[in-house]
Amino acid sequence: MTESNDEWKESLKSEKAFHEFIINYFKAHKELTGTYDIPSYYEHYVVRLDNSDGIIISLTTGMNQTSGNAPMTLPTKEKEKMSIEDFRTLILNKKFADQNMSLADVFQTVAGVPSNKDNRS
Repeated sequence: MTESNDEWKESLKSEKAFHEFIINYFKAHKELTGTYDIPSYYEHYVVRLDNSDGIIISLTTGMNQTSGNAPMTLPTKEKEKMSIEDFRTLILNKKFADQNMSLADVFQTVAGVPSNKDNRS
């Protein structure tokens, strides 16, 4: 991500500034993706802005096939939609802004995806 941690955190101080920051971010990036993958399990998320300026987080989870005889399980897909202001409020209430987290880290946490660096097998 090209923005500094300080830039998005500074925008949190105002509903209008954060809204503009998110709109501009998604104009430049179209989507934000992330993944968590261990030998037995995976999670992938995609964050986009919809036409009505809502944030859509799509999460796909599933089990990795570990042997040739194991039945293939279908991935689970979930989608969550929230307003930009609801997202800003969530960040403020969870105190993500006080931690050394990037915007990508916050989206990952909101999507429920564990950190790869914290959960390696």
